[in-house]
Amino acid sequence: MGLIILIIVGGVIGWLASMVMRTDGQQGILLNVVVGIVGALVASFLLNPLIGGGNIMAGDYSASSLIVTFLGAVVLLAIVNLIRRGSAR
Repeated sequence: MGLIILIIVGGVIGWLASMVMRTDGQQGILLNVVVGIVGALVASFLLNPLIGGGNIMAGDYSASSLIVTFLGAVVLLAIVNLIRRGSAR
């Protein structure tokens, strides 16, 4: 059950991050889920030690963990855009 919730939350967070970074038209629902879950990993390794917050990979679905995961997904999309286009937009 936790995996299904992680996939749903990862998809929503990946979709929101792609809307913010204006890459929504380039990726489908599968890539939104991947961005959300990988964004959660980025957040747990890079952002949690810096700003704190929970970790949705550990099953913590609080507001702070969702915000940190969203920031991780945005950072991930910025890095991908930087590598792909040479600008983070």
